[in-house]
Amino acid sequence: MKIDSGTTAWMLAATALVLLMTPGLALFYGGMTRAKSVLNMMMMSFGAIVVVSITWMLYGHSLAFTENPSSALNAFVGGFDALGLQSLVDTATSDDGTGMPSLVFSAFQMTFAIITVALISGAIADRAKFGAWMLFGVIWATIVYFPVAHWVWGGGWLNSMGIEDFAGGTVVHINAGAAALALALVLGKRQGWRKEPMRPHNLTLVLLGAALLWFGWFGFNAGSELVVDGIAGLAFMNTQVATAVAVGAWLTVEKLRDGHATSLGAASGAVAGLVAITPACGFVDPWAAMLIGLLAGAVCAYAVGLKYKLGYDDSLDVVGVHLVGGVIGAVALGFVAAYPATDEQSQGLFYGGGFGQLGLQVLGPVAVGLYSFVITWIIGKIIDKTMGFRIKAEDEVTGIDITTHAETGYDLGTVHASGVSSPNGPVTAPATKKVDA
Repeated sequence: MKIDSGTTAWMLAATALVLLMTPGLALFYGGMTRAKSVLNMMMMSFGAIVVVSITWMLYGHSLAFTENPSSALNAFVGGFDALGLQSLVDTATSDDGTGMPSLVFSAFQMTFAIITVALISGAIADRAKFGAWMLFGVIWATIVYFPVAHWVWGGGWLNSMGIEDFAGGTVVHINAGAAALALALVLGKRQGWRKEPMRPHNLTLVLLGAALLWFGWFGFNAGSELVVDGIAGLAFMNTQVATAVAVGAWLTVEKLRDGHATSLGAASGAVAGLVAITPACGFVDPWAAMLIGLLAGAVCAYAVGLKYKLGYDDSLDVVGVHLVGGVIGAVALGFVAAYPATDEQSQGLFYGGGFGQLGLQVLGPVAVGLYSFVITWIIGKIIDKTMGFRIKAEDEVTGIDITTHAETGYDLGTVHASGVSSPNGPVTAPATKKVDA
């Protein structure tokens, strides 16, 4: 098939947009931590880019998106036909009829794998060894993300049953959210959790990160159509309206519950809306996208408080936003799915689709969530019992940035209230003569 230059250009741009989301996540997460942990938090996202890019090239694409029909394991994991991506170099276009080079499709999917691993890091802020995190990223991507991507998108058992997940509500957000919960339980609570203030140290970074996530998410969602058509436009519009409504819903909950609407709430509400609309953006009408955004913003605003009631330290609310938001979006499809209207099974209850699709939209999150939670807990425990997953308590109190990376996020030692700095030390402001009134 001849290469479609328009589709290819769009998909290259969409790939870059999705990759930008991970540095955006680094800013979002970094601003939410304490000042003594900001660099480590951001490094965990950049570390995910490194390890997932390499593993994806070596074998990740092959395990996720190739098939081996003769193997009994084909329902659960792909084959080895694309190891090192060498077979894709010789393939001019993907075999899906989109007209884009196979390597462009692979690069697009690689960025999804990257941000899924990076998302997990928010649950273990302030207290994880960086080397252990990098090892975890390699193992988790290999035995959790790549197989789950195959289940849902690569011809695996959930795909063959007919589950709908337009851009990754199940593969990315439920998968990462369940893993985040397991890893938070393995590492335990931060020193001083619930006793010391652990407020975000830089809300301007949080808002900047949320803005980059929102911007990049158009590539995430609209790009998942893989071609330039009306469904891509629908996904684009649904992404915007659902997110805007979710921000409004979160802020309304805050105002009614706490008496004030916060910038952190606006940023968190935006991410909740983006998460929830992700699995549904190409399958629902705009009115339904607004409903999904409303539910996500309101429900997730309450769900982030579950950690205090249940006693797990999910540092940056990965469970309350990504796991809960992903479930809302995935299950909502069973009620409001309308596109693509190719048969009754692809439609929700409100469009006469029956209970079959709703059952699938419940089965997918349950299966992926349980698999991700159990395997992540096992991986985390093995790493913790061998090389150790958590830093020393005294290093955590001192600050993981300085003890792990020998750096600090802010060097303000020579900056003074007057705005004057000197390499020779503090500058003393001239004395002012008191004037009697």
